[in-house]
Amino acid sequence: MSELTTVARPYAKAAFDFAVEKNAIAKWQEMLTFAGAVAQNDDIHQLLSGAVAADTLADVFINVCGEQLDDHGQNLVKVLAENKRLAALPEISNVFDAFKADYDKEIEVDVTSASALNDAQKTDLVASLEKRLARKVKLNCNVNPDLIAGMVIKAGDTVIDGSVKSKLNRLADALQA
Repeated sequence: MSELTTVARPYAKAAFDFAVEKNAIAKWQEMLTFAGAVAQNDDIHQLLSGAVAADTLADVFINVCGEQLDDHGQNLVKVLAENKRLAALPEISNVFDAFKADYDKEIEVDVTSASALNDAQKTDLVASLEKRLARKVKLNCNVNPDLIAGMVIKAGDTVIDGSVKSKLNRLADALQA
């Protein structure tokens, strides 16, 4: 997967820079999401892995996408077909989304708590995280009763483990040492 990300990053960066320049980030995100979904279709995926000429492959892909792609989106598809990179479109879309989130100063935060959080707790948590991370926060909440109490917060590479289970494990390790 990391190899695919490495392949996708320059294309996503070029598309994102172009979208910013043309003030069309939402349009490009929509086009790439659609094209990525088309590339994941089983029939198209088989076509992409076959021995089909780049021009033919690009034409078929563009015809399948129809009006979902503007001229610039079609040019990207042609370049990807020439470089045999059309299969990377789903990952290009994902990387583009990450660039957009960074541009918009947004971050998705996964919160796993021992019990369901109420609206007031979610509001307080969002406010605290936005202050700490200096970004707009979108919460993805999950419940895991095994935590006993507290919560585990994952924001990108940052993990904040405030669960009782983890504190008990650290205490057990300290007592055994």
